[in-house]
Amino acid sequence: MYQRQKGSFYKHFDFLILDFIVLEVAYALSHMIKHGVLNPFEDSNFLVMAGVLLLIQFMVVVFGEYYKDILRRGYLVELKKVIVQNTIVLAVTFSFMFITKLQPMYSRMVFVQLWGISIVLMYGERLIWKRLVRNKMRNSDERSRMLVISDENVLAQCIQQLKEKRYQSFKVIGAVAYDAQMKGSQVNDVPVVADWDEIFEYAKTQVVDEVFLNICVPEEIQKNITGRFLEMGIAVHINLNWNQSELPNKVVEKLGECCVLTTSIQTATTYQVFIKRAMDIVGGLIGLFFTGILCVFLGPIIYLQSPGPIFFSQIRVGRNGRKFRIYKFRSMYMDAEERKKELMSQNKMNGLMFKMDDDPRIFPAGKIIRKLSLDEFPQFWNVLKGDMSLVGTRPPTVDEFEQYEAHHKVRLAIKPGLTGMWQVSGRSNITDFEEVVKLDNKYIAEWNLRLDLKILCRTVAVVLGSEGSV
Repeated sequence: MYQRQKGSFYKHFDFLILDFIVLEVAYALSHMIKHGVLNPFEDSNFLVMAGVLLLIQFMVVVFGEYYKDILRRGYLVELKKVIVQNTIVLAVTFSFMFITKLQPMYSRMVFVQLWGISIVLMYGERLIWKRLVRNKMRNSDERSRMLVISDENVLAQCIQQLKEKRYQSFKVIGAVAYDAQMKGSQVNDVPVVADWDEIFEYAKTQVVDEVFLNICVPEEIQKNITGRFLEMGIAVHINLNWNQSELPNKVVEKLGECCVLTTSIQTATTYQVFIKRAMDIVGGLIGLFFTGILCVFLGPIIYLQSPGPIFFSQIRVGRNGRKFRIYKFRSMYMDAEERKKELMSQNKMNGLMFKMDDDPRIFPAGKIIRKLSLDEFPQFWNVLKGDMSLVGTRPPTVDEFEQYEAHHKVRLAIKPGLTGMWQVSGRSNITDFEEVVKLDNKYIAEWNLRLDLKILCRTVAVVLGSEGSV
């Protein structure tokens, strides 16, 4: 699923919160300078104006778009933005006091001091926070990983244009020349990772979130290439010198200095991604609270029935091929993974998943733990970390992922989840892996926040009824 980079307010919510804190600190300091070192929060007038200032700051930021390109701005431009923002906040505050006739209750000197102090503190706060965010972006694996595919004669130019602006939401991790054999070479410090005849196998087995497509071929060939990437859940950015009326979820945007047409299986606004992540954080914290309680009761039972760690961890494959370590309460004997090969003939799933009735690897209490889905609770830690989401697709094991065909990778176009459409549509009663893929594909293509809430509610009902569990 592709996230459209729009909405500087939601995108830089961290700066908004920090600016709020700075403004309130500056107001408290200016109040104490004028009235003495007393606790300003005991003054009801102070509390009223503190709330008013936050509201004014919020409106100024939202309507003025003061966070647009904030990470790319230089020192002088940032200082100018901070001065202008605080000047407007002060002007609106004076206007508010004039209209409401509150001037006699407040000292104008307090607000003049507030203006100066907030400029100094806010400027310093932004410089420090921008440096931290930039460093995190440089080293983060959360940025989208983009593959550039272009004709040889313009490959270097494409890469240069994409890298023109710093601190993008993506990083170019590799390139492919459509009409030349260049594998093993480098173009503008970007490795050429494959030749054209290897490109789809590379995209299937490696972490690729987006593809930048800039090749001069007939329209039907462009459609076929784009369709094969979309089948894997990979977003495609296409140069705008040709028309495509049949591509889903089209949006025109800029990547670096390139104007592109982007198509993907599903798109999400910054607002939607923000709300989904907020739901994950809240759900993760609540889930970890109950996980702690379950540890007290399940820990001794697990250890007594099968001595060893009470938690089971395993490397799983997440969004677009990223690997992460998943955690569960252990419900199987310690040699479960080794015994799996012996039991493959009894696999009830038709395809690249393993399920069986009366699995002998599960110890007695483990059957109850799995029936009530209690083994899943430690995954709230994965949700809180950001490896998983509350709702998504189930993450495959590494050996399952290595057997995927191209169209199976679409399951990984979104973060894996604790629950999903497959789990609330029959859970283990579904025995055909292709049916699982269809349900996951349907979830991603139709995704919205309301659908997540609906699945969460249905999950509670399914778990309480122990439907389809093994």
